[in-house]
Amino acid sequence: MRTQASATHHPHDDAPDTVEAFRRLATLPPGQQRDALREEIVESWLPMAERLAGRFRNRGESPEDLRQVAALGLVKAVDRYDPELGNAFESYAVPTITGEIKRHFRDHMWTLHVPRRVQDLRNRVRFASQDLSQTIPGRRPTVAEIAEHARMSEEDVLTGLEALESFTALSLDAELPGSADGYSLSDALGSSDPALDTVIDREAVKPRLQALPERERAILYMRFFSDMTQSRIADELGISQMHVSRLISRCCTRLRDQIMRDAA
Repeated sequence: MRTQASATHHPHDDAPDTVEAFRRLATLPPGQQRDALREEIVESWLPMAERLAGRFRNRGESPEDLRQVAALGLVKAVDRYDPELGNAFESYAVPTITGEIKRHFRDHMWTLHVPRRVQDLRNRVRFASQDLSQTIPGRRPTVAEIAEHARMSEEDVLTGLEALESFTALSLDAELPGSADGYSLSDALGSSDPALDTVIDREAVKPRLQALPERERAILYMRFFSDMTQSRIADELGISQMHVSRLISRCCTRLRDQIMRDAA
């Protein structure tokens, strides 16, 4: 389908004249002929979609991805456009394509997933702050001023302000502001304390230790809490070192089996 410039109906000189094509498209039933005409219309308006995508360059998204999103918006505009309403296709397609690109940024360009409501609050707070900065020179608008201007609650304003700083994530290796020694966020993170496992083990074994016979309990206390050797324990109790070794081994095996059964 050859297209001609139509300065009368479209603000751009290279805008294709597809008025008749849209009228035909509206009358055709689903099928190969309608699909072919629809594809020709999309191809005719594709340069306009790519121009709109170019307005959003240098915002962290690749030009090719932006063109694909704009093309998707164009397809949606072609499918939803009703020529019987009397409006030029371009006046309907431009906001549709632009909205699709903005939605792409909103849904896919955040480092972390942020609920749609929070994203909307962020935009409202940002626009309100920009408006107020022109009337309140020399300082930032307060939360109350933003809430009044945007007709929001102060709680929602605080949520939006927090989201303003959350579009991208800060690397854990990033140096903290004001630190002269290279101190980073990773240096401030805690780690698992191996002593916690010891606490759990001690609590688990405590009731089983209390149930042992007094002599066996005393032997374990001298060996593991007083750090006495088996020879010293044997001298203390008047028994052989071999006997002490067997008692310690038997007690430890019994305690381990009982605790494992309790855990199971």
